[in-house]
Amino acid sequence: MAFKGWDKTVINTRDGQVEGVAPVIISASRATDIPAYHSRWFMNRLENGYVKWINPFNRQPQYISFAKTRVIVFWTKNPEPMLDLLPQLDQAQINYYFQYTLNDYQSENLEPNLPSLEERISTFKDLSRKIGKEKVIWRFDPLVLMGNMTVADLLARIERVGQEIHAYTSKLVVSFVDIKGYQKVERNLQKQKLACRELTTSDINELAEGLQELNQSWNLALATCAEGYDLSDFGIQPNKCIDGQLMLRLFSHDQKLLDFLHQANNLKDKGQRALCGCIASKDIGQYNTCLNLCAYCYANNSPRTVRTNFNSIEKLGWNSETIIPQTRDMV
Repeated sequence: MAFKGWDKTVINTRDGQVEGVAPVIISASRATDIPAYHSRWFMNRLENGYVKWINPFNRQPQYISFAKTRVIVFWTKNPEPMLDLLPQLDQAQINYYFQYTLNDYQSENLEPNLPSLEERISTFKDLSRKIGKEKVIWRFDPLVLMGNMTVADLLARIERVGQEIHAYTSKLVVSFVDIKGYQKVERNLQKQKLACRELTTSDINELAEGLQELNQSWNLALATCAEGYDLSDFGIQPNKCIDGQLMLRLFSHDQKLLDFLHQANNLKDKGQRALCGCIASKDIGQYNTCLNLCAYCYANNSPRTVRTNFNSIEKLGWNSETIIPQTRDMV
């Protein structure tokens, strides 16, 4: 039996009862960095039992209940603001793990609003000590070349980070920047006069060989995210970021989760790209709300749009049902 969608439910909101969905797995979030910028909002919504999500294409609201939530997958480049809030999740008996993107593009200023690399490495270690290394997945994502940078230079940066954190994780996930596939990414890079370029097939093979060599001492599981290249000869497999097998391994004590994962033999998330291996989840983030302002990001239209939305967030306060109001700036 294939997955047919999340259970419907009635949600008691501040304006009365509404129909919503009750997902078992929450993604928080591919669309924005919730731990870095919206952790207080998230915990407030968890306490209230639901969140209001605005569809970025038709701007219609959807209400999402946490009543049946068993796993939350966090995506972040800086989880530090959330570290002290994790006991609240533990108290609520909700399982979770982190996709932690830890790149080294400081000198190019591709990720302008992140803490220093040293601070992010320290936070990675702190998070791993708190929750266990299997729950902190290292992403060097995306892999991008610019200026005179070579594949060897990029591998040296991966090695620098990996030498610090390989004992604090069990997996490294990489992907290759897609500039031509996203018009707004190409436009934003041009506006900022950043000469980024995609990796060629030759570059990718060279990089994969280098990762394989580095991993002889790291002993991590190596994976690619939503890529069409077969790198299995280098010990690199396609990844599932929202990963049912990982959940079975980490959260085998949770019978409700196990029942859900076993009820369907096809849980693939049909809302993601064809090459994405993730199982079904409900994302609760909103585009144009991430102040990391990474130059290569597909989730932001422009820095100006993001800052406009953050002004709205501050006016609403952290008690808002949704991250940002329903405006045209969302798309």
